[in-house]
Amino acid sequence: MSERVMSGRAMSGPSSQQVRELLDSLYRVDSGRILATLIRLLGDFDIAEEAMHEAFAAALSLWPKNGVPDNPRPWLISTARFKAVDTLRRRARFDASQEELARHLEAQSISAERSDEENGLEDDSLEDDRLRLIFTCCHPSLPPEARVALTLREVCGLTTEEIAKAFLTTPRTLAQRIVRAKAVIRDKAIPYEVPTPQELPERLGAVLHVIYLVFNEGYSAAAGAEVTRAELTGEAIRLGRLLAELQPETELMGPEVMGLLALMLLQESRRAARTSPAGEMILLENQDRGFWNKEQIAEGVALLEKALKSRRFGAYTLQAAIAAVHARAESTAATDWRQIVALYDQLLRIQPSPVVQLNRAVAIAMCDGPEAGLAQIDAALQHGELANYYLAHSARADMYRRLGRTAEARASYEKALALTQQEPERQFLQERIRQLK
Repeated sequence: MSERVMSGRAMSGPSSQQVRELLDSLYRVDSGRILATLIRLLGDFDIAEEAMHEAFAAALSLWPKNGVPDNPRPWLISTARFKAVDTLRRRARFDASQEELARHLEAQSISAERSDEENGLEDDSLEDDRLRLIFTCCHPSLPPEARVALTLREVCGLTTEEIAKAFLTTPRTLAQRIVRAKAVIRDKAIPYEVPTPQELPERLGAVLHVIYLVFNEGYSAAAGAEVTRAELTGEAIRLGRLLAELQPETELMGPEVMGLLALMLLQESRRAARTSPAGEMILLENQDRGFWNKEQIAEGVALLEKALKSRRFGAYTLQAAIAAVHARAESTAATDWRQIVALYDQLLRIQPSPVVQLNRAVAIAMCDGPEAGLAQIDAALQHGELANYYLAHSARADMYRRLGRTAEARASYEKALALTQQEPERQFLQERIRQLK
């Protein structure tokens, strides 16, 4: 490895365990940013990913002996660049074309290294790389489902299994989709850049959808021991801010950028109240609203009002309006459920879906009682698309419980329990079943 990589002052004396813990934290928080920069520098998703992992492995070996660099992220990026060149030179023994690519990357690495030394690898440049990468992954040359899958995998670091669960498909099918998307980007030489103002409208919808899915995965994790994944909700909000700052309040960006950012802020404002100190799930009606983040609520409501005034809003803004009704209410009983039903009616007109219909049914139950809500839930389930959606069966069970129909409630709770993999939700449903007994 080049001596240039190891230059600079460093903290001395860390143990191997301390280095491992630091690298685990860096990987969890910064691997997405590091990978985005490497993709820009190396021009290839797979080479960049392999080089990043080799850089982390090198750090695990070298930092206990040489000390932790003052700026670990630039060290990892610089090391990964040289690792990529070494890999291509090894491959050149079997493929001569790899030697030319290695020379190009080496020249580029030296130039980038000098630039980093002169200017520093600042957070702003890393943020710009993330924004460039998300637009590249959402290029119109890619099929819509591939854009979302590739961005969730490469920008946000979700596993293939997590994305496959979100798409209701198999990990193998999802992996093939990602491989084909990477091949299209490589073969068509899709540029790694933020689109021009003329190109922006056709690219914006896919980007918003990706950010929305990232937030949802963090807001209600598909599986695991935690209800939420704060790093994902924070990442989605950060990406939303980046997008809003690209061309704020212009016709091209549209109010839906503000609407989506408002929605995420309003939902995220409740995170601290959604679980107990022991990690148990707390429903909205039982949350201590004193724990809701008032700054996020105020920012979200301000963004929502701007979006609504434009009269050019869509589904994200309507969902933000629903979240704002909850945020402004002092309690579940004081919530304007009629207004929520009316907002869901508008949402169904522009974005009809069984999930929206299910959420509307729950709001109707709060207005007109559990029997009316149960009828609406059964109507939503008749479409068949919610058959394996555990929240539909959980909501149905709750209606039966409120009506005193214990046997039906238990059957629906057990169906919901069989369909969820998230441990806090499983514990919640098991407790509901115990309460029925």
